[in-house]
Amino acid sequence: MDKQLIDKFIANVLAEDVGDGDHTSLATIPTGTQGRAKLLVKDYGILAGVELAARIFQHVDSKLKLDIYMHDGDKIKPGDVAFEVQGDAQSILTAERLVLNCMQRMSGIATKTHGIAVILEGTKAKVLDTRKTTPGLRYLEKWAVRIGGGVNHRFGLYDMILIKDNHVDYSGGIRQAIENTHRYLEQKHKKLEVEIEVRNMDELEQVLQTGGVNRILLDNFKLDELRRAVDRIGGAYITEASGGITIDNIRQYAECGVDFISMGALTHSVKSLDLSLKAVKE
Repeated sequence: MDKQLIDKFIANVLAEDVGDGDHTSLATIPTGTQGRAKLLVKDYGILAGVELAARIFQHVDSKLKLDIYMHDGDKIKPGDVAFEVQGDAQSILTAERLVLNCMQRMSGIATKTHGIAVILEGTKAKVLDTRKTTPGLRYLEKWAVRIGGGVNHRFGLYDMILIKDNHVDYSGGIRQAIENTHRYLEQKHKKLEVEIEVRNMDELEQVLQTGGVNRILLDNFKLDELRRAVDRIGGAYITEASGGITIDNIRQYAECGVDFISMGALTHSVKSLDLSLKAVKE
């Protein structure tokens, strides 16, 4: 966990939610009231966000105490209790919605990713996330992908070169795009991996003739064409497939021999898991 980044995130989202005070809790619960609440699981899946939840509770009130029973990556079912939190009741309720919002979404992403990872077992392919994430939540969503057994692609625009179709078209062609990239990296004294997207076998041949990349993204290739492309590359470059890949056909794409399969659906259209924070009556 990047504590500096997470602490900044928590401060920002609490400011958005709490404003000048959690007036409902302040109005209804006498100051100093002590309480206990449990994180109740109401769905099947993979748990994610426990470590984050602990950080949120500590940020809201450092005196809150957590008893953690289940951890990130654990399989969960309805009726499971992931943890209990004890301390000032007002503080517990102030943190409640932020904890649930994060854990429900992260657990949904981890669950979907885990399902894909299971399908890919026995192949060499790993499932990758993309930049199709919720603005402001990218770190959490990519964290959840890792918890679910997936692999993070680049985090943003700054940590890898990914030459896509628009870059190629604007730069005047594949060779020009690759040459411009290396000129730029040399001028800026940067060492970044270079990946390039190709849309057909002709573009693949241009990349192979030019060289100068680390990874080739085979976008929207049909299965037969993907097999031919992987054979043509022959292990000279890392291969990635994307486009038109679903949970129903991902195994077939993996069996074509690619190293990675990227799926935006891991983060952009996932169903959150049903979790709730329930007061425990003493």
